Amino acid sequence: MKAPILVLILLAACACGTSQTPTPSPRQPHITWQDYHGVRLPLSDIDGPRVLAHDLAQGFSHTQQGALLAALHIGIRANSQWGPAVFEPTITEQVTGPDADRLLEQTRTNYEERRQEAGLPQGSPLGKAFVDEEAYRWESYTSDAATVDIVSAGPDPRGTTVRATTRIQVVWQDGDWRVVAPLDGDWGKMATPLKSLGGYTPFEG
Repeated sequence: MKAPILVLILLAACACGTSQTPTPSPRQPHITWQDYHGVRLPLSDIDGPRVLAHDLAQGFSHTQQGALLAALHIGIRANSQWGPAVFEPTITEQVTGPDADRLLEQTRTNYEERRQEAGLPQGSPLGKAFVDEEAYRWESYTSDAATVDIVSAGPDPRGTTVRATTRIQVVWQDGDWRVVAPLDGDWGKMATPLKSLGGYTPFEG
């Protein structure tokens, strides 16, 4: 897939267990969907993001569903596609790890090269994305850290749909989930072309 790779994730189904006692079961989260510059993103009234302002997203529940939503919303925004008003605060405030500075540097460089090529004013978004989230597969989850593989699909220059799986790590830090920057600040190193959805949970709805 053509760089920059959009790291997309889908929301896991929220299952509520049946209680063995007369007490009510926990309320199931209400999921709505938001079009984010061509990318369809899930929002949960329980798991977050609780704060949506200036194209940024913050505030995720300390749960597995919260980790999924954080990986999706932060990963999408840590990308040159939306311009520095989005990727600068996202990477600075919501990305951690030894390669976070490299990610910011490479995202700035990628943005400037593509902006000049497109003849756009400084600070402008680079345009809509044409990528769909299709499936996911958990690699690990604890209350402190999680790793998930995300399947995203989009058209290549010939219009043929191509798929890739991207591994995203998140950690619980300072009261919220944060994305761990990819190796060497390069999302491409976390992505692998995918031919089959076998072993992945497809997105439904």
